[in-house]
Amino acid sequence: MQTNEQLFARAQRVIPGGVNSPVRAFRAVGGTPRFIQRAQGAYMWDAEGTKYIDYIGSWGPMILGHGHPAVLEAVAKAAADGFSFGAPTEREIELAEAIIAQVPSVEQVRLVSSGTEAGMSALRLARGATGRSKIVKFEGCYHGHADALLVKAGSGLATFGFPTSAGVPPEVVQHTLVLEYNKVQQLEAAFSEHGREMACVMIEPIAGNMNFVRASVPFMTRLRELCTAHGVLLVFDEVMTGFRVALGSAQSVYAGLIPGFKPDMSVFGKVIGGGMPLAAFGGTRDVMSQLAPLGPVYQAGTLSGNPVATACGLATLKEIAKPGFFEALGARTRSLVDGLTAVARQAGVPMVGDSEGGMFGFFFADALPQNYGVVMGTDKERFNRFFHGMLDRGVYLAPALYEAGFVSAAHTEADVAATVAAAAEALKR
Repeated sequence: MQTNEQLFARAQRVIPGGVNSPVRAFRAVGGTPRFIQRAQGAYMWDAEGTKYIDYIGSWGPMILGHGHPAVLEAVAKAAADGFSFGAPTEREIELAEAIIAQVPSVEQVRLVSSGTEAGMSALRLARGATGRSKIVKFEGCYHGHADALLVKAGSGLATFGFPTSAGVPPEVVQHTLVLEYNKVQQLEAAFSEHGREMACVMIEPIAGNMNFVRASVPFMTRLRELCTAHGVLLVFDEVMTGFRVALGSAQSVYAGLIPGFKPDMSVFGKVIGGGMPLAAFGGTRDVMSQLAPLGPVYQAGTLSGNPVATACGLATLKEIAKPGFFEALGARTRSLVDGLTAVARQAGVPMVGDSEGGMFGFFFADALPQNYGVVMGTDKERFNRFFHGMLDRGVYLAPALYEAGFVSAAHTEADVAATVAAAAEALKR
């Protein structure tokens, strides 16, 4: 049996940084990343046989937990029929229909293989549909690693403290405007100056790449009003929140608070693939008709609509659509957040938390942050100590202050109780 340290040393010889996605390297928190051998339900086991309660869930997709029987059966059957065809399948239609059935703002979708690909394609489509060049994003929101969107992004870039990425020429991002999240006055000023040039505003409605930060209702209300008034497409990046915070995704949460609310386009990933590489972007029929082969906006993908991935996604969506699923998941997630903040309060440690559906976050601070700048001012060193304290006690949280956490339907009351008990001990560090 090789240890995690041995595997990490071996990996660093052949893979940059020893990982295939930066946050996995543990650089933000220090120490050696755990190399996972297997997972089942709410648990993972590393190369040394250590068991962890998993609150990453493959960064969101595993809403049912690992190895759900219905999903395994669907994937096995699909794999036996063929891995990939490069031709249309009925299952692609079924998955598109399943997404549209739960998200009223979406009339058509295009399936792709990653959230980055979906976000990049939605951006191109917005520009093609409007004939405009400028786009707006918000500091701390991450929409994948397409060049035009790597400007003051969150996620891995926030982890390492870089405001942008090397290799992105200034002229590529000259049309990208970056605003502060939840700042209505700044939003109004940007539209006043650039509204006629804007193709779209892309936003994480609940930002999961600066931990867990909600767009306020007044901010979202004004954003929708301004986009409508200026003919700008409002694009919801629901790669993380889609089918995770509610069956109708985050936009259904806002629709319940803002009468008539809906975005113009949406980007999905993670849950709709059930752990397989699959994502999608969608919108109104008028906008989507601008895509090739119908329109002039080109987008293609060899593995788009992959038959095994669509089987995995369909099986997942079928399970989460069952009555009471999200009520139970939301209650379990809330009990975790409440438990963590309660033991922190008992320990005299300032901690705040929030959750929606099966997504949660917490900060070592006195109040919930409203934007990236405030998130950056929370107690990072205490988080790092807490992370390792929890890891040592068999609880696997995201290895960075700037990432949200995820609860699955497989997590039990006992798992939550064990996590809270571990936190009570870890907070003593």
